[in-house]
Amino acid sequence: MADHALHHDHPHGLAHQFEDMPQQKESAVIGMWSFLITEILFFGGFFATYLIYRSYYPEAFFEGSSHLDIPLGAFNTIVLIVSSLTMAMAVHKSHEGNKRGILVYLTLTGILGLTFLVVKYFEYSAKIEYGLVPGLVWHPHGENSPQLALFYSLYFGMTGMHALHMIIGIGLLIWVFVKTAQGTYTAEYNAPIEIFGLYWHFVDIVWIFLFPLLYLLGLQGGH
Repeated sequence: MADHALHHDHPHGLAHQFEDMPQQKESAVIGMWSFLITEILFFGGFFATYLIYRSYYPEAFFEGSSHLDIPLGAFNTIVLIVSSLTMAMAVHKSHEGNKRGILVYLTLTGILGLTFLVVKYFEYSAKIEYGLVPGLVWHPHGENSPQLALFYSLYFGMTGMHALHMIIGIGLLIWVFVKTAQGTYTAEYNAPIEIFGLYWHFVDIVWIFLFPLLYLLGLQGGH
């Protein structure tokens, strides 16, 4: 009888090692922020490498940037900004315990994430067609060819890792969607949705830095 009463009083979603839901949520948030700090260091290495080589070879980097499709990059930037808004709305609906609202906004977020990846697919395809992929198909043979190859190596490295994070994010989104549909999350237990939202916003913010560094640099160089 006592065991039954104890089980009945145990809040839904509360792991046994935590005293209450706020403590569990705080631990999850700290864990996610710790992970995101490692991600900042990871992408920070890319950004530092890019800035160093850009200072060494400005003309080659201006030329490489001028080959990128600014309208597509700007379109993807808008797509990700809107996806951050829909993700924030999903988190808001989770606080209300609005299952239908969560599912609607998660679906919109997923569609926007897939839209971003489809656009990147067409961008990458164009680079392959024009022979601008170092190590795979490389056509430029001018004076700046080695430095231009360095720009494109960084371009594919940085945007490729970002796209990989988007793919992982969509996988996590599907998992959160299924759990939500199963009724796992409530107004009291919604930490996984909020934690996933932090990840999604981080990936979006990384792109906000990538777009001007890679796509808009050519404008600065007058190309």
